[in-house]
Amino acid sequence: MKTLFIPTLLAGLMASSCVFAALPAAIKDKGEISAAIVPNYPPMDFKDTATNKLTGLDFDLGNALAERLGVKIKWQETGFEQMLSGLTTKRVDIVLSGMSDTAERQKAVTFIDYFTSGPQLYTLAKREDLKELTDLCGKKVGTSRRTTWPSEIAAWSKENCEAAGKPAIVVIGTEGSADARAQLQQNRLDAAMQGSETIPYLMSLDKGKYKPVGLAISKQFTGLGIEKSNTELVSAISEALQGMLDDGTYGKILKKWDLEQGAVEKITINSGQ
Repeated sequence: MKTLFIPTLLAGLMASSCVFAALPAAIKDKGEISAAIVPNYPPMDFKDTATNKLTGLDFDLGNALAERLGVKIKWQETGFEQMLSGLTTKRVDIVLSGMSDTAERQKAVTFIDYFTSGPQLYTLAKREDLKELTDLCGKKVGTSRRTTWPSEIAAWSKENCEAAGKPAIVVIGTEGSADARAQLQQNRLDAAMQGSETIPYLMSLDKGKYKPVGLAISKQFTGLGIEKSNTELVSAISEALQGMLDDGTYGKILKKWDLEQGAVEKITINSGQ
């Protein structure tokens, strides 16, 4: 066992050393990488209610990534609207907070895609009239106005409701997922939309309260964001994440959060559309 362990350990150390060497000088000099996070999207990013400390898939992934890079990670809590501007003004080095990779965002940011999900509709379990996606035609559906989901719901409605002669879904923009859930519970909405990765977690917290309606209406890549001109950092982090995927570190983190269904087979760049 020992004769096998030592070469494996040395190989891992050599790989980490090579990735550290590829980092931009500014990050190597300060010995840390700063990461923007918005801890309001469990199980991707949130705070443990018992300790008030950051936790979630992205938190675990970021800590493991920093270890692989040979630096410390400094988490900076911020608002959703400030994440991308934080990159362009260099207040943070990366965004690691469940952000969808989209063509529009790629104009200013390079995304290293590490996860897949999709916008999925859900409703209260007691709504026996809502079983299939087309049951939502003519109904009020809420989702965060800060995402691309309002337009995606409208596009799906046009193709699947209006084209079939049914009334369009009434899309209601909300202040976030929590706001959408509150309006759903108040019967102001018939259904709401969240990322498919969050629905099982939500259902586990309030057993018997919610149910999904159909499957995700599209597939989206979740990306780690880096300012577009910072090509050195893109290369270093891409290599490190691919190494974590290859040696099983990535898979173990996803399994911890029951998110294996969102795993990617290979780390890619700007795969979002």
